[in-house]
Amino acid sequence: MFENLQLLQKQYEEIKERMERPEVYSDASAYSSYDKEIREIEPVIIAYRNYLKAESDMAAARELFDDPELKELAREDFRRAEEEFARLEDEIKILLLPRDPNDSKNVIMEIRSGVGGEESALFASDLFRMYSIYAENKGWKIEIANINETELGGVKEIDFIIEGEGAYSRLKFEAGGHRVQRVPVTESGGRIHTSAATVAVMPEIDDVDFKLDMNDVRIDVFRSSGAGGQKVNKTSSAIRVTYIPTGLVVECQDERSQYKNKDRALQILRSKLYEEEVAKQNASVAAERRSQIGSGDRSERVRTYNYPQNRVTDHRLNGDDKNFNLSSVINGELDPVIDALVTADRAEKLRLQAEA
Repeated sequence: MFENLQLLQKQYEEIKERMERPEVYSDASAYSSYDKEIREIEPVIIAYRNYLKAESDMAAARELFDDPELKELAREDFRRAEEEFARLEDEIKILLLPRDPNDSKNVIMEIRSGVGGEESALFASDLFRMYSIYAENKGWKIEIANINETELGGVKEIDFIIEGEGAYSRLKFEAGGHRVQRVPVTESGGRIHTSAATVAVMPEIDDVDFKLDMNDVRIDVFRSSGAGGQKVNKTSSAIRVTYIPTGLVVECQDERSQYKNKDRALQILRSKLYEEEVAKQNASVAAERRSQIGSGDRSERVRTYNYPQNRVTDHRLNGDDKNFNLSSVINGELDPVIDALVTADRAEKLRLQAEA
């Protein structure tokens, strides 16, 4: 088992040797490229080396089984090594699963209010707050690119970027329809309403990953606006970018600088076009691609936030594992939910790999 890991270990050692060469060490770009490759390979190599050690420890303990003085100690050593061997075998299988090439990227998120009027907009604002707290706790940086607020403090739509190592790998599972069940602040009769908002999650794509032909882009400048005339920018610094072939529009008006708004708008447009291209490619293999955690499409309902029962239910999970404490989740403690989704995703990939 894991025959190819010997080749991977040889590749790892060769890269380490190259990184020590003066001509590479003095070339920041080359060194950074090798360092990135090492960081991707290293977890597998460490697990593989520990796996081989556990295998060796089992063999050494087995040789002492017939020694009357050491057999009990040997059997205990064998049991520990065997458990470690089995654990590392499972770990390596997971580490060898195909990696999402975008996992290390920053993430662009969009939240749109849906069914439910003002209550939906307030829920969209709550979701943004939830992701903001989560990002802050992770030490990630968050920047708002565009926001359309309501008079009561809700959000009709908001586009924002979260910058941080592994941000996309964690937040990509948030894509889809989010539903809330609660008594709205606008409800005088105390009745529970159901409202919804949608979340889109995209990796931040640069021009190297996806070449954008600027001949296909129209850029318009306009003045920023806010809810009820609030936060109005009196200078024409807001940017509207239109992708002419499809009519796709991106607006960015949070920065005071027209140039920063332009750069952000083009980043978001590039990521949206990349997402559309990937969706087209995946359409032909949708059955194989779709896992237990769902496709991540915005039209798919992925989670319900039930305030009367203080419960969050993720509909992509099964049994008792799908329910979480709402007070914790809505205050940014998303790791238990995301960890469960990551585990389910890996289990499905392992199943598909075993069937292949």
